[in-house]
Amino acid sequence: MRRSLVLGALIGIGALSLAISGQAPPAGPTANALAATKIEKVKDNLYIITGSGAEDQSAFSGGNTAVFITDAGVTLVDTKLPGWGPTVIERVKTVTNKPITRIINTHTHGDHTGSNEFFGASVESIVHENTKANMAKMDEFKGAKAQFLPKRTYKDKLTVGSGKDQIELYYFGPGHTNGDSFVVFPALRTMHVGDIFAWKALPYIDTANGGSVVEQPRTLAKAVATVKNVDAIINGHIPIGTWNDLKEYAEFTKDFVAYAERSMKAGKSLDQAAAE
Repeated sequence: MRRSLVLGALIGIGALSLAISGQAPPAGPTANALAATKIEKVKDNLYIITGSGAEDQSAFSGGNTAVFITDAGVTLVDTKLPGWGPTVIERVKTVTNKPITRIINTHTHGDHTGSNEFFGASVESIVHENTKANMAKMDEFKGAKAQFLPKRTYKDKLTVGSGKDQIELYYFGPGHTNGDSFVVFPALRTMHVGDIFAWKALPYIDTANGGSVVEQPRTLAKAVATVKNVDAIINGHIPIGTWNDLKEYAEFTKDFVAYAERSMKAGKSLDQAAAE
């Protein structure tokens, strides 16, 4: 019973950012969103097509999309909202003429998977096995559209490509959802973390898709302890960060969970704990 109360308090407090970000975005790209969505160089052959936070819904395009240019073609990590495929291609063409040959989704949400369909069923697509199961529950991937579900999954770790084109995918446990992938570009010392670190704010947790406020700090701690030789972090919705930003956020979420548990044990109400 006490454990259930802890979970309830954590989910209640953590739901603040979910409520903020859960507002329905405008249908299709708006002028503000198009203006805010730029392609920016991260390192050689690696770019991001910028996303946006929840503070301005008129400029919302979805999460940060990584553009990794390999010898064989372009790998996209996340595809933004539905309707953004043409814009993604337009931005990619400003830096390379190579075709988009692979899509990796960090997790199931529509602001990261929404334009998968635009790129067709023949493009190689990869997600964690739990994310594929979550995507299969979405209307965007039901019925005839099931053909756009990712064809390739992994459980704990997957390596694709080699040398300068190598990509490593890791799963460390539940957090934002139960299928969050950490996507590493080893040669460039860069990692895309999706929305398990969407922005510097309270944890954004989707319990309907297996997310866990309690587990998120442990998952982040495993990532920090396991992944080596990374110095740049592509977050879910904010500008490029550093490895220290990720470590700091991992500690923040750990402290947040510990505080909520202490507050419950002290008999504080949810309102009291949140106010403090």
